[in-house]
Amino acid sequence: MGLRTFLVCALLLGACGESTSNTDGAGRNVGTGGDAGAGGTAGAGGMAGSAGMAGAGGGNTLVDLDVTPFISGLTKPWDIAWLPNGTVLVTERSGPLNVYVNGVGSTPVTIAPTDLVANGEGGMLGLEVDPDFANNGYVYVCMASNAGTATDVRLVRYELTQNGDAVIERTDIVTGMPYSSGRHSGCRPRFGPDDRLWVGTGDAAIGATPQDDDSLGGKVLRIDRNGDAAPDNPSGERWFSKGHRNIQGMAFRASDDLGVSAEHGPSVDDEVNLLVAGNFGWDPVPGYTESVPMTDLVAFPDAIEAIWSSGSPTLALSGATFIEGSQWGDWDGVLAVATLKAAHLHIYSVSAQGEVTDDFRVIEDQGRLRSPRQGPDGVLYITNDGGGSGGQVLQVSPVLSP
Repeated sequence: MGLRTFLVCALLLGACGESTSNTDGAGRNVGTGGDAGAGGTAGAGGMAGSAGMAGAGGGNTLVDLDVTPFISGLTKPWDIAWLPNGTVLVTERSGPLNVYVNGVGSTPVTIAPTDLVANGEGGMLGLEVDPDFANNGYVYVCMASNAGTATDVRLVRYELTQNGDAVIERTDIVTGMPYSSGRHSGCRPRFGPDDRLWVGTGDAAIGATPQDDDSLGGKVLRIDRNGDAAPDNPSGERWFSKGHRNIQGMAFRASDDLGVSAEHGPSVDDEVNLLVAGNFGWDPVPGYTESVPMTDLVAFPDAIEAIWSSGSPTLALSGATFIEGSQWGDWDGVLAVATLKAAHLHIYSVSAQGEVTDDFRVIEDQGRLRSPRQGPDGVLYITNDGGGSGGQVLQVSPVLSP
């Protein structure tokens, strides 16, 4: 089935091709939770707003995607962001942070910390530019580090010059996130509409971590620019929710402030979750027992259920972003999540109440996709792993019906 035919079928009929799970007879996803207030508290920022159904307000139908290479020759590129002047930043898992000061066709300025530990799934990971960069020059990078007495995952704040060509200062604002073999290193930072920094973390494949209130692993952190707890966090800690396995995606929708995370399951049930406070029910003990449910409602009756789960097989959900803007037609407001194992981009229609009403696959011929993000030009950019130095940043533009 060609991409154009698939998109028309998926958007107009919702029943062409294989659905993943949690579907009704028409092939549409009906979700498993959807209560945006299931654990939310004041100051959560990522709560569902009052806007209407995502993807339902565009004037034209999106019928195709134009996918072209944007940056090539990268080694496992992980995340992408932009300075206010349009300069592109890309992290590679083995390092460095690339700053394309003179454009993506030129040799980038590189930031290569000597304490970086790149092993297994760990290394230089998530990336975020401060929305107030013009005044503070801050860029945030997640990385595994051996700077302390034991290797950990930490969130580093770099202060850069305004064009990004030099580092003025480095400050490690969150340290001590767990690290074992590099597995489940998680760590995706995104600013929310509440001007707080939200960070999804992994459990480091350590069984007690997700439910341990003293650990920053298997959590969603909600912090300020110095790494301190947001003062209205319900836990009183830097973490906002717990009981997570390995969060790879964090996204907020500008139109209604809806916030979601995307998370790896074990052999079943990758999850898309609302960014609300509470316990999401992952507790792989004793040891690291991956046969337990992702959301264990027996052990934790009040655990917050996912708004979408993959069932079996899992897709290995990675980075996430909401696609917004009239240039995307009836895709305005959809959620896009990259997949690693399943090697495609997964698209979700999500209501303002946090209910997944439809989901389908696109871009199935570009290998393992890591991180989608909408650029300041409104175009979608996606990092893909590649092999060796075969990683790329892809540029994805919409093609609408006349």
